[in-house]
Formats: sequence, C-alpha cells, structure tokens
Amino acid sequence: MTNPTHFDAIVIGGGPAGMTAGIYLSRARLKTLIISDGVLGGQMVLTHEIANYPGVESISGYQLANIMKKQAKSFGCVIRGNTNVENLDISGEVKEITVSDGQVYTADSVILTPGGRSRTLDVPGETQFKGRGISYCATCDGDFFTGKEIVVVGGGNSALEEAVSLTKYASRVTIVHQFDHFQAFEYAVEEAKANPKIHFIMESSIERFIGDEKMESIDIKSLKTGEIHNFKTDGVFIFIGYVPNTEFLNGKLIMNKWNEIIVDVDMATNIPGVYAAGDSIVKRYRQVTTAVGDATVAALAASNYIHQLKTKELHESLTN
Repeated sequence: MTNPTHFDAIVIGGGPAGMTAGIYLSRARLKTLIISDGVLGGQMVLTHEIANYPGVESISGYQLANIMKKQAKSFGCVIRGNTNVENLDISGEVKEITVSDGQVYTADSVILTPGGRSRTLDVPGETQFKGRGISYCATCDGDFFTGKEIVVVGGGNSALEEAVSLTKYASRVTIVHQFDHFQAFEYAVEEAKANPKIHFIMESSIERFIGDEKMESIDIKSLKTGEIHNFKTDGVFIFIGYVPNTEFLNGKLIMNKWNEIIVDVDMATNIPGVYAAGDSIVKRYRQVTTAVGDATVAALAASNYIHQLKTKELHESLTN
C-alpha cells in the first residue's frame, strides 16, 4: 500500500521558483508536495504589475501566482499553504520534514525554494506605501517612474548601479546615504557621480514616508545636525541589502556568509538529492524569470536523481 505521507519530491517554498518546480515534477508524474509558509506567490504577489515576463504583456504578481498554482494542481501537485517547516532531516537517503501541525512527510528528493526578502528601513509608512511609491526592484518598477523624480536609498554596489539604471527612466535621481562615503566599488561610485541626473544627500536617513493613497514625500534627517526636512518625491527605491529566508535550515547544508545556499550548475547542494532554486541561492540577479529558470533546472535534476534512485531500488529487488 502506498504511503500517503511519502512523496517522490517535496518543494519547500511557494514562490515562482517553488511552483515552477512543482509544475515540472508533477507533470513528470512524480508525486510532489509544495510546502509554503505563507500565501503562494512569495514576494511576487507584492508586485502591482509584471510587464517583463516573456509571453505576457502585463499581469499582476497575484494573478501570475494564481495561474502557476492552478497549473501545478492540474498536474496533481499537492500544495500546503500557510504551513511552517518546524524540523527537517535531509542528510539521509530518505528526507524527513515535520511541519507546524506535527505532520511528518518523507521524500526521496527535496528542492529548497524559500526565497528571500529585501532588507527594509523599518520606519513609519514603509509598509503602508510598499508597492505604492516604494520599490525594492529597479528592473521591475523603473519604467513606472518615467519622467519622474525619485530617491534611491543605499550606498553599496546595488544602490549605485541601480541608481544609474534608473536614470534611463527618471528625470532626477537623488541618492540618500547614511555615511559620508560609499561602500561600493570605485567604478560604481565614479559612474554615479558622473551622471548629471544623479544627486546626493549624504550622512542622512529617511525617517518617515508620507502620503495619502500613494507616497508623496519623505522626511529626511541629517545625521550631522539632527535637522529633519521634508522632501517631495514620486518614488523611493530601497537597496540596503537582501535577506534569504534560510533561517530554518540552521546549518544543515553549506551556505555562504550571507546565508545564501551554495549550488552547482544543476542547482544541487552539497547533500545528495537536495536542490535549491530562486532568491535563496547564491546569485546576482533576482527576478521572477531567473527564479523560474533556476527551478526548471532544479526540477529536471531532481527528476533524474529520483529516476536513478528508483532504477537502483528495482535492480536491487530483482537481484535479491
């Protein structure tokens, strides 16, 4: 009799990477479970409009998430949303995962797609205006600020490179940074300083986002004098770092110093049968399309691993 709690593959994470893995695995007729700690779609559902997904002219992140969910379920993928992983043992040939209601699932292979989150300023108004004037992705939202004046927060490579990128759309870009110098590479600093559209407010921090239906201005505090002044802007892009959602792994596999999962070209981790994809892995670009691409590779590699495992088990059963 088939064990109802054993799956060929379990995907941990329900963003675009997780659902893509679920689609590929279940379409390959592998018994597949997706476990997501929140609503399906991950960070994608916070995006008001996605206009650069190939083959789709314009769609909201929420709509695209629902389409992916429907597609995965149509192939037989089992999905458990709003479910936390409490414990996992992925070191052995059979992987064991315990979720928040005490249910224990096992699998031959696991694909980790927990995603990540942009580091936030944690100041009043940030949550309220996220997606309504505040963005964490220049590639996703830059086009919506064509001809407008915007602010970029941060002083690292990402902040300066994205500020330069945003000048393709915005009429003026003001960089707000808390120090009197940048932490970026010299080439990035020079390129930003040479751009006539970019201006700088140094040794300052944003204290509050202000607006009605959408964000209209920010309060900027001088860290030298303590003075606060109001600054009108059409949008704010925040680039102060990225946090992978890998806390639950607790050192169970090899990660870098930023707790990003290290994978090879097949999205394989250092543990046989365990793969990873999406925003939680070591990578430079984080987009819906790159997450989908990562997960496609991971799912195909996992499918091959499971097939080899079953072939080995069959061979052993015939020779015993």
